[in-house]
Amino acid sequence: MLIQTTQLRKDVQTTDGILHILQPIDLQIAAGETVAIVGASGSGKSTLLSLLAGLDLASSGDVLIDNVKLSELDEEQRAKVRADKIGFIFQSFLLIPSLTALENVMLPAELAGNRNAEQQARELLGKVGLAERLKHYPNQLSGGEQQRVAIARAFVGTPKILFADEPTGNLDSNTGHKVEDLLFEMNRESGTTLVMVTHDNTLAARCQRILRMDAGQLTEDQQHVA
Repeated sequence: MLIQTTQLRKDVQTTDGILHILQPIDLQIAAGETVAIVGASGSGKSTLLSLLAGLDLASSGDVLIDNVKLSELDEEQRAKVRADKIGFIFQSFLLIPSLTALENVMLPAELAGNRNAEQQARELLGKVGLAERLKHYPNQLSGGEQQRVAIARAFVGTPKILFADEPTGNLDSNTGHKVEDLLFEMNRESGTTLVMVTHDNTLAARCQRILRMDAGQLTEDQQHVA
C-alpha cells in the first residue's frame, strides 16, 4: 500500500483537559486511488489529511508513506519525503505574492534541484490553461486562476500522492467544476494518488472511495462508488 496508518491518533491539551481530535484510525490507500474524506466541520478531516501528508505529527500511531514510517523521521527528513513524493493543494492557495505564476510553480522544483524546473512549470501552466499568464502575480489573477497555479505547483514534481484540502471551497460553481475536472484529468494522466477533503458530495462521488469522518472517528469506508 502507498499510504498506511496504524492506530493513528491526535490529541491536543486544552485548559479543559485533553481534546481527542482523532480516535485511533487504521487506513490503507493504494497507489492510483482517488479518495474523498467527508464529514461535518470539526470531524477531523483536515487533521487526518495533515497527518497523512506529514505536515503535522500524531500523538500516537504511525503513518507510512511508500513504506517509510514518518514518526521515525526528523522534520528535515519528512520535508524530503514531501518534496519527493507529495503534492499539496490548500484551500487558500498559499501562493507567494512576490513571485509570478511561473516562479510560484518553479519554486518547489528548484528547491528539489530540478534543472528543468522552468520548462516543466511552463508545460504544467499550459495544461491548466494559463500559458498567457506566466508573468502575472497572484494579485493579478482571479481565484480560479490562482487555484490552477496551485494545482500546477502541486504537480510540478510529478508526486506519487496529491493531497487537497477543500480544493474548490473558495471558488464559484463554474470555476469549481473546471478545477475538479482538471484534478481528475491530471490524476489520470500521471497516475497520482488523489486524497482530498471536501464538503461537496458531488465531488466526493467522483472518487473511487469515500471515507466518512464523525467526531474524530472513521465511521465509513465506501468503495467503488465512482
